[in-house]
Amino acid sequence: MEERVIMKRTMRTVALSVSLLLVTAGLGFAQTVYIPLVSKGFQAQFWQAVKAGADQAAKEFKVTTTFEGPDSETQVDKQIDILTAALGKNPSAIGFAALDSEAAAPLLKKAQAAHIPIIGFDSGVASDIPVTTAATDNKAAAALAADKMAALIGNEGEVAVIAADQTGKSNVDRRDGFVGEIKAKFPKIKVVDIQYGGDQLKATEVAKTIFQAHPKLKGIFGANEWCANGIAAAVNESKKVGKIVAVGFDSGKQQIDAIKAGYLAGSITQNPVGIGYETVKAAVRALKGEKLPKTIDTGSFWYDKTNLTDPKIAAVLYQ
Repeated sequence: MEERVIMKRTMRTVALSVSLLLVTAGLGFAQTVYIPLVSKGFQAQFWQAVKAGADQAAKEFKVTTTFEGPDSETQVDKQIDILTAALGKNPSAIGFAALDSEAAAPLLKKAQAAHIPIIGFDSGVASDIPVTTAATDNKAAAALAADKMAALIGNEGEVAVIAADQTGKSNVDRRDGFVGEIKAKFPKIKVVDIQYGGDQLKATEVAKTIFQAHPKLKGIFGANEWCANGIAAAVNESKKVGKIVAVGFDSGKQQIDAIKAGYLAGSITQNPVGIGYETVKAAVRALKGEKLPKTIDTGSFWYDKTNLTDPKIAAVLYQ
């Protein structure tokens, strides 16, 4: 009889210990929850800011995260290798920003079959597999860039676009958001060229080529950090300051310096820390079985020389 009492007490103690282990800071998870984030890149300041947000959320929600991406946003094969390795570590959930949704599809289906929630972030994934996507509303943000450029060039003239690529959803949405807004609202503005520059050096050369091909060009939009920086360099090197209105996307010290110098008229900043934070937070919620919205809009803002020191803008600029 006494042995049974001792056994029951022991079982209750073990059960209590397990419950305490699972209830960590009221979130219902142990420290062993592992959520890798597979990014489109790693070296750009934007991605470092996304990582900072993910790290912040990991600490708050007491989960383990990693953050990896290829050196260049053109390295689809490298990203697929990183995603494959992440899946091989039996993660609890995965954050993923696809360079090429079609190339990643087989791995995403494998994750789905294993009941591993996929959280899209930034560009997200062109698929129904992700349970949600934490990202800027890229079409709306690019439309704002179009509105600002239109005002700066007097609502008429020729403009061009340089996007990073034709496969990443964020780049496609920014390209289409900008072009769509121009066509819908500004009949006297013509988009005369759309090109792609996967890195800063290529974007610089592409911009110079556009300048030569379209001598009447009045404006140009760079749809990510590298494209904006490349355009700024081309404006400077081609002596187009004051002749072409260049508008960027994202932030970073180089882009902020270009705005101060007049190479860029202004830019659209995202909230990259918020993207990283919301990605991990959404993964935690998904693992708890909570219902999530299809998208989580993390916001976007216009900045130029006039508002760089505004506290609300300074908070979402990353250097």
